[in-house]
Amino acid sequence: MRTRLTEMMGIKYPVICGGMMRLAYPPLCAAISNAGGLGNLTAAMYSDKREFQDAIETTRSLTDKPFMINVTLLPSIGIPEERYMMYFETIADEKIAAVEISGMPLNRYAGGVYLKKLKDAGVKIVHKVGSVRHGKSAEKAGYDAVIAAGVEEGGHPLNENVATTVLTPRMAEELKIPVITAGGMANGRSLAAALCLGADGIMMATRFINTLECAVHEKVREEIVRRQENETVLYGNSIGLQGRGLLNDSMREVLKIEARGGTLEEIFPHIAGALGDEIWQKGEVSKGLIAVGQSIGLVHDVLSCRELLDGIVKEAEEALASGLKRFQEN
Repeated sequence: MRTRLTEMMGIKYPVICGGMMRLAYPPLCAAISNAGGLGNLTAAMYSDKREFQDAIETTRSLTDKPFMINVTLLPSIGIPEERYMMYFETIADEKIAAVEISGMPLNRYAGGVYLKKLKDAGVKIVHKVGSVRHGKSAEKAGYDAVIAAGVEEGGHPLNENVATTVLTPRMAEELKIPVITAGGMANGRSLAAALCLGADGIMMATRFINTLECAVHEKVREEIVRRQENETVLYGNSIGLQGRGLLNDSMREVLKIEARGGTLEEIFPHIAGALGDEIWQKGEVSKGLIAVGQSIGLVHDVLSCRELLDGIVKEAEEALASGLKRFQEN
């Protein structure tokens, strides 16, 4: 299955992993790349240069395939400016295949110096956006591709709330650079639909949680299989940072606080990452932010990354062939 994304990145399948805080460590990143996709290492998990370099070296010891690094440029997540600079310097020095930027556009950060530095180092720059105007700005700034992130996605979808089924074809008709669909992507039918809408590939995150190589507690995997597409909620508009997370005790409390006009100080303990280890490593899924998307309703099992990606592409090919056959018969 060849698309502009597979050609640009030198990968077998047009499937990439999104940033996954406390989950996208080297073993998962490498497993996705080894399976034919593009693995993702989340920079925000590393606080100093040596630790970050060690993670890159570990990933390279586990795969000889390309992988990308996620950098989320959001002031609200509390990463100091010098650490962002360290991330970009290291990514350029290490000549990582690609970087996924979300939040502030890289061309607006530090006067655009790191966008130029990364491009000069041969790093492909991909920006996650939720609107056509942001996609056009990214293309004009020199990005190599954009991720069309619909409101279905986990994490921080743009508060314009456009669905992937509209956002993807709008991006495809307005932009010349490759478009990657994110939000609601979890299986072969998702990939087939995205390609038909004009995308060059898909980005998944929620689906990769339920892989054997993702280091999470078994209770987390069971919860993801149990939950359905209507059991995530949007939160954070009252504080200017919309997010989507799994509906649990913490999210119910956040919604109550927002409904009565509560403060950021009241909301923050429920959405901060302090409970991350309790969730992912101990299986305490009733409290804390579990940033998954509506695609959770499409997750029914736990597979290896290779089984997952091989199955997704096989199912996509079958769906495309079946659709063409029905069209020809009619």
